[in-house]
Amino acid sequence: MEPPARPARARTTWRGFVAWFNQLELSENAILMAFSLAIGVLTGLGVAAFYKSIDLAYALFYRLPGELVPSVAVLAYRPVLTAAGVAAAWWFMRYVGRGHDGMNVPDVQLAVVRRGGIIPPRPALARTVASAITIGAGGSAGSEGPVVVFGSAIGSLCGRTFGFSADRMRVLVGAGAGAAISAAFNAPIAGAFFALEEILGSLAATAFPPVVVASVIAAVVSRAVFGNHPAFPIPVEYSYGLAREVFIFFPLLGVLTGATAALFIRVFFGAETIVKRLTRTRWLVPWIGGALVGLLVVASNGLLVGYGHLAVRLEVFGRMPWYALAALAVGSILATSITLNTGGSGGLFTPSLYVGAATGGAFGVALAHLMPNGTIRPEAYAIVGMGALVAASTHAPITGILLVFEMTNDYALVLPLMLATVISFLVARWLEPDSLYSGWLRRRGERIEHGTDETTLSRLHVRDALDARARILSEHENVGELLDHLGRDDQMIFPVVDDDGRLCGIIDLADLGRVAKDYRNLSSLVLAIDLAHPSETVLPDESLLDATRRMGVRGVSALPVLDAPAGKVIGLVSRHHVLAAYERSVVGSSAEADVDAAAMTGQDVA
Repeated sequence: MEPPARPARARTTWRGFVAWFNQLELSENAILMAFSLAIGVLTGLGVAAFYKSIDLAYALFYRLPGELVPSVAVLAYRPVLTAAGVAAAWWFMRYVGRGHDGMNVPDVQLAVVRRGGIIPPRPALARTVASAITIGAGGSAGSEGPVVVFGSAIGSLCGRTFGFSADRMRVLVGAGAGAAISAAFNAPIAGAFFALEEILGSLAATAFPPVVVASVIAAVVSRAVFGNHPAFPIPVEYSYGLAREVFIFFPLLGVLTGATAALFIRVFFGAETIVKRLTRTRWLVPWIGGALVGLLVVASNGLLVGYGHLAVRLEVFGRMPWYALAALAVGSILATSITLNTGGSGGLFTPSLYVGAATGGAFGVALAHLMPNGTIRPEAYAIVGMGALVAASTHAPITGILLVFEMTNDYALVLPLMLATVISFLVARWLEPDSLYSGWLRRRGERIEHGTDETTLSRLHVRDALDARARILSEHENVGELLDHLGRDDQMIFPVVDDDGRLCGIIDLADLGRVAKDYRNLSSLVLAIDLAHPSETVLPDESLLDATRRMGVRGVSALPVLDAPAGKVIGLVSRHHVLAAYERSVVGSSAEADVDAAAMTGQDVA
């Protein structure tokens, strides 16, 4: 009986330690900074281990068969081995990861917004292993998605282990995500802003220091293991030579990369739609998808993928013909869409960098051919294209700019980089409202608005703040009857309806004040319908975020709420009631997240 008692005794002892620690009343900054330091170290080591596992998978799936099989047989064995890798990754997620559909960057965003930062460790670890297999076997996927999940899971685990509140958990998850990007790309600034921009959606003062500390520490650990070099080795001499390039050519590149990003997004989710229809032969899909990707890689002479965890060198994107680079961009879009939708695992950040480099390189090479006497450097366009396409495809413009800047350390490229990135971002949003992240969420019935306030309001509905007891005026009421409503309560807007209850317009206190000055002359002449003016309306099922935005556009404090089938006015939604619903939601969600966190750590919840 003694062995079973030891785990229970250990859990009791740990609970006692956690309770003692949480009663120390340490400052919030001290706790977050200390934990962000630990998260940075653990994430940096985890990224190093992940890269080593990719190299191991690459050796098993590519180098070893290449030594055993004649080189002339590469056309046969490369597609088969890539298919085997994608199938192995699918099997690993299905059985070890328990078939979890998420464990990617959008799922981390969802955990921060909906689940109080709770990320289950087992599926996160399974996704990391499956991604190493996919990338090592020659699948077209990035390493940043798995490491973001891994780093975020470390932050979540630390928070759950110590029974932290949902607010602390979110900050620690963001710190883990920033540390992961920092270690993966040797870019601590970009890592920090990626976490703030994409994961947390806020530059709040409480989140900024922990995220920055975790990103810096992770970069230090990564540099100690791999050395101080960027993910894409970039020679320092790449730049632009003509001023008109900034005003003409780089903006055109922004338009081109924006359109390419929209194409990437549509092809990616189009592939997802096609694969979901193949339900009867689901086990065969990874083999078919992996084989197709392997064929694309062979057709590109291996240029569509890197070598283990190492990326393709940037010089390639300045020396090939423009049409070959354009084909690489399209090939990468297809290979990535097939890989990640047929069972492979990995991220979309690195493929976006690749597609951007190929697109920019093709544009730069074409310009160089059109102006052979100029000083066009195609590599500069490839570099700028990387940042522009990342910004456009992920809707993270700050991250795209900072990442490429840290990878080049070249101030001369900052101006064209910023200009092309902003243009690319706007063009992509005009052509395709979804990003690679928000599209995944929307197809699963989720919508995330960055920022705590916007997120809360987007999941609340007008019916949650409906004032069904609001005073509604008849169109036939005269001035005397209208003035009777003054001073009875704090209602500022009065809907005016016809005999069928349909909205004719609204009257506000300013309207009543104007007629009150000439009450004696107007009392029998002016009716409510004469004072009513048009108004925006909302339905009970619309979000409070949309309702508050319409109030802001109109500059009013309340809007009439209509019954959808009949179109009759059923009440008002006002800023006051929106604020009350918001406060109820914040208190309730925080309590629920704390209960979930306590349940996952085995704590008693009073």
